[in-house]
Amino acid sequence: MLDLCLLGCGGSMPVPGRWLTSMIASYNGRKLLIDCGEGTQISLKILGWKIKNIDVILFTHFHADHIAGLPGLLLTIANSGRTDPITIMGPAGLLKVINGLRVIAPVLPYKINLIELYGKGSYYKKIGNFNVNVLSVDHGIPCLGYSLGIVRNRKFDRKKALENRVPLMFWSSLQRGETIKDGERIYTPDMVLGCERTGLKISYCTDSRPTEALVKFIQDSDVFICEGMYGDDENISKAVRYKHMVFSEAALLAKRAGVRELWLTHFSPSMPEPEIYLKNARDVFQNTIIGEDRYVKSINFKESSDF
Repeated sequence: MLDLCLLGCGGSMPVPGRWLTSMIASYNGRKLLIDCGEGTQISLKILGWKIKNIDVILFTHFHADHIAGLPGLLLTIANSGRTDPITIMGPAGLLKVINGLRVIAPVLPYKINLIELYGKGSYYKKIGNFNVNVLSVDHGIPCLGYSLGIVRNRKFDRKKALENRVPLMFWSSLQRGETIKDGERIYTPDMVLGCERTGLKISYCTDSRPTEALVKFIQDSDVFICEGMYGDDENISKAVRYKHMVFSEAALLAKRAGVRELWLTHFSPSMPEPEIYLKNARDVFQNTIIGEDRYVKSINFKESSDF
């Protein structure tokens, strides 16, 4: 089971009751953060979620509403007693931006591994519990969309282990994914594990115009978290000018990609009540929710009967 939380749903600047953009995913006790706008660690404190086990921080781009909360968060993590490294990934300019922000957080008890992505296109990396897929999207500065894959462990197949004459003493190690050599014979995990099982896919995109590449990238996501900077279709010209989306555009992406749920976030400060425009999205894609700060949901693996 994967726990997802929108820590902040604001775009550009905070408004009362709405911090700036951030989302966190928690799986098997480890956490991954996307963006870290102002107020991120305040939402985490209100939730009561531990921050010591944030292993990965991904940045979509380097506008202040997506990154200004980082120095304080790094210092709070330091005060939690963490000593294990943290991986930070983002578009071109990551090293310069992070090193600049760390002027006010210069001494940390853990190492930061920086992964800076240059150019356009896609990228894949496994980080901890998460398979991270990356896509360049269409914003005014280099900007990335992310897709998180959660691999579901294969079940132990006792019948298969017996048929392959695998000694009982090796079962646990093989189940953990280890390969064992015993004399002339080699035992592999495939000898005791069942079929591959469908995992989870969470996609995230702020800030961007809708693109064909984005449709393919988010295909079949269990949850698609997408910017909804403007709710009214009358703001389409403004969305085009500033390279954002209106609700109906995000909903059309969700519909075309066959996602299960759409969560709208990154609302303009000029839109204090985004729920007023929810119909504009649901007329296109019914399973849409308006994000709120600290909106939490547990996403379960699908059982075999679901497909």
